[in-house]
Amino acid sequence: MTNVLVVESIKADAQAVWDILGDFAGVEVGGPITAVEVTGEGVGAVRSITMGGALIVERLEAYDPDNLSFTYAIINDDCPLPLSNYSATVQLTADGDGCTVNWEGSFEPKGKPEEDVKELVHGIYTGAIAGARKATEG
Repeated sequence: MTNVLVVESIKADAQAVWDILGDFAGVEVGGPITAVEVTGEGVGAVRSITMGGALIVERLEAYDPDNLSFTYAIINDDCPLPLSNYSATVQLTADGDGCTVNWEGSFEPKGKPEEDVKELVHGIYTGAIAGARKATEG
């Protein structure tokens, strides 16, 4: 398995950041994302993200709002991303100036070099964190 870990600070209240990153249904349409649909609620909910003609299907595996943490997995074998057996956990921790986001994923690269897939996943994480930072930092 390959692992990617992104740790970044956001100068905003941890709960405000959680309200954005912890919202499994909160993925916004825009950029490469053309549609998002969520079926179900809580653990077991399924999120379908359409990017062009491709579909990424994710399931919420664990959700702990008291500890600001959730885990999700990609569950469709025909996922257009060059990886398989993907699972990730997002954990927020309050600190003196705001909060720290730890986003860690594990997967098996598929069809592309490991470093290229790691770079892709790293970009997804940093992009999502940047969006939360923009929405919450004054």
